[in-house]
Amino acid sequence: MSVVSARQSEGDTLLGIEDVERVFGGGRKLFGGDKPAVHAVQGLTLNVRRGETLGVVGESGCGKSTLARLVVGLDLPTSGTITFDGEDLAGLAKRNRKALARKVQYVFQDPVASLNPRKTIRTILEAPLKHLSGLDARGREKRLQELLEAVNLAPEFLERYPHEFSGGQAQRIGIARALAAGPELIVLDEPVSALDVSVQAQVLNLLDALKEQFGLTYIFISHDLSVVESVSDRVAVMYFGRMAELGPAKEIFRHPLHPYTDLLMRSAPAPGRHDLLSEDAAAELPDPYNPPPGCAFAARCARKTELCHSVRPAPDEARGEGANHFAACHHPLPRA
Repeated sequence: MSVVSARQSEGDTLLGIEDVERVFGGGRKLFGGDKPAVHAVQGLTLNVRRGETLGVVGESGCGKSTLARLVVGLDLPTSGTITFDGEDLAGLAKRNRKALARKVQYVFQDPVASLNPRKTIRTILEAPLKHLSGLDARGREKRLQELLEAVNLAPEFLERYPHEFSGGQAQRIGIARALAAGPELIVLDEPVSALDVSVQAQVLNLLDALKEQFGLTYIFISHDLSVVESVSDRVAVMYFGRMAELGPAKEIFRHPLHPYTDLLMRSAPAPGRHDLLSEDAAAELPDPYNPPPGCAFAARCARKTELCHSVRPAPDEARGEGANHFAACHHPLPRA
């Protein structure tokens, strides 16, 4: 086991991801030659500790949503292992999808589109109760009332349809549906990006309260760094399907090690900020069909050397002040 893996194993690990790859396409053509293959996730290793919120950030196409689908069993890794509380998650997804759904649930980015427009809220929320909880009619009715109360929605909403709700209300319904099966882990894929700022705050506060009330663990995926900073215990920064940096949220936002993390932070708009970093639009992006042998960010990095182009840095190549802060970088940023 590598140093980074050993360190990540410390504490009460709920979800373990070890050297996971997800490749789309590939294989041999009918008349010879290889089909092109997209390397969506490459050699990813990290864990999620019980009771924490792990924020996952990165540009579009970095593998965040692919990672989410792998964790909830909507997709299976090409190689590597994902374990939930010590049990192989891919094997569980093949053997008993209902058992997996009782452990891990998903909250989608578009709250209205994630709800069936032809069904009432009662029908939508009862579906997981019928298929996953084993409750009788009376038990389901009681559970429905508990779920509505937990997400601060009125009981009369049960007989309405999704189009009758605002985005914030629809997201509360999506959260209630995720809670219905009593999961331990919830994957939140851009859960507030489609909402107004004031509504975002309401939903984030609700998620924080539910985490405490139900003893939940979150994987919070977002491109909004201010949101991730406010909700996360630790942050994983992904680039080109790989882990660029991983560590405590406060330390990463105070002293990023990887130049890519620094680029993300200096490019993020904020009220009263006028010094946004504008990267050259011609900046070279890596080819997903032909991953570079070295650091995938090297072509865009001002600190690159020949070593960066030829040798891929280990996940713990650079280390921060804390014992659990690592970055995959040959030439990390100096501490301020």
